[in-house]
Amino acid sequence: MTCDLSGFASEFAEHGVAILPGLLSPDDLAPALDGIADIYPTADEFHNDPKGRTAAPYRADEFAGIRPFPFGSTELNLLSVHPRLVELAEVLLGTNDIRIYSAELWAKYTGAAEYEQDLHRDYLNHTILVPTAHVARNQVEMFLYLHDVPKDLGPPHFVSRQLTRDAHAFPNWLSRDERPGWYEVEVSGAAPAGSVVAFAIDTFHRGTALTRPRGCRFTIQVGFRTALAEWAGRIAWANHSHESAWYEFVRRASLRQLLLFGFPPPGHPYWTGETLAEMALRYPSMDLAPFNLDQDTKSRVSKRL
Repeated sequence: MTCDLSGFASEFAEHGVAILPGLLSPDDLAPALDGIADIYPTADEFHNDPKGRTAAPYRADEFAGIRPFPFGSTELNLLSVHPRLVELAEVLLGTNDIRIYSAELWAKYTGAAEYEQDLHRDYLNHTILVPTAHVARNQVEMFLYLHDVPKDLGPPHFVSRQLTRDAHAFPNWLSRDERPGWYEVEVSGAAPAGSVVAFAIDTFHRGTALTRPRGCRFTIQVGFRTALAEWAGRIAWANHSHESAWYEFVRRASLRQLLLFGFPPPGHPYWTGETLAEMALRYPSMDLAPFNLDQDTKSRVSKRL
């Protein structure tokens, strides 16, 4: 499915959330789905022995199924920065000068943990500042559904910022008793595979319980920010940049995808004959040709940076 993403910008700005059913097609997802079984137990593997050794790590708490980027699957890594996700981030943030600041793979299994949450915002571990609708277009979070996520597989719920805009930074978690009206009007993010739910850092939302017998749910959660929003962050990419999965991702990634992680653009003063030669040693399979500009072209590009 392809669609004009510009229409979602006003929805995102007004409500702090936009739900895009089937943004990625089955063909987009297919190459990555096989990689899930190399990282997580299948639903049958978990539920056939829910208290056994295979299931035990996922019973620790609701976040036990999270794996940070880079994952043990290059196809899943590439899916995290799929061109349609990047395009959506550019549209919602109103600029092409963006960075990816977080990417996580998340598995949930019925009965493994308590996934029902109170309404909250994610800002406490996504920014060193506080949320505000005034500059909400500095960062955006997204859930990408790798499988169908109907109401019995724990879709996130959201409350329009039209109702919550006067909420203070604290308390950040608000129970049903504290804000019953918000829970009455929350919107479900239930949607088919390939759907994306994008929401702002000031948007109140919550996880819901998995109730389907022997159920499981796999999603990718990514965060994008404008290049100027240096206060937003979650994962230090350099901390993972000597993992084998990272090297394979860099080999396969497009120039646009590399720039999202902070690689200097072509024409940047960083790129010299020396650094290109050294980069070829660190990344022998990486295509460095886009960064190897002739001197005249480099001078013209540098003036625009």
